[in-house]
Amino acid sequence: MAEAERIIGTPDTPEAAGTEPEQGESAPSRGRRRIAVLFVVAVFAYTLDLVSKLLVVAKLEHHAPIEVFGDWLEFHAIRNPGAAFGFGAAFTVIFTMIAAAVIVVIARLARKLYSLPWAIALGLLLGGALGNLTDRIFRSPGIFQGEVVDFIAPKGFAVFNLADSAIVCGGILIVLLSFRGLDPDGTVHKD
Repeated sequence: MAEAERIIGTPDTPEAAGTEPEQGESAPSRGRRRIAVLFVVAVFAYTLDLVSKLLVVAKLEHHAPIEVFGDWLEFHAIRNPGAAFGFGAAFTVIFTMIAAAVIVVIARLARKLYSLPWAIALGLLLGGALGNLTDRIFRSPGIFQGEVVDFIAPKGFAVFNLADSAIVCGGILIVLLSFRGLDPDGTVHKD
């Protein structure tokens, strides 16, 4: 985790990063608001994922797929023991540990967060990781080996869930922020 903090290079305060807090706003309150945004986004993403999976298991599992847009998009319940696209079914425990590590790293980095876009991106990652980790811990066949409930099935593409969508959106946002030179601490750098 120290390595992740070193790579991101987030200072403890925005003043140390060379940025000033917004007028009328102290650095600690600005940081707390960004942390609040991170956790609100994470709870929203996690709740949507959890509720959607509960509905899918109750109403769709062991039934025929539901066509949403003809054959272009269906809701089709499957259980995925692996990672994205069903890859690595034999490594369920490893994926569980990776998800747990991501959650811990995000929680540790949150105290040094002063960028609203980064708060949103990390919130999406956190909510998605929590959603899939919940499946890994609580679903069959057992603790840390549970299969993830996937149900969104676009034509010619892998079946996925809302947690996967949150992770991908958060990842894309992080890549875009990095290309723009915006760091989690709110500083902008030009390379």
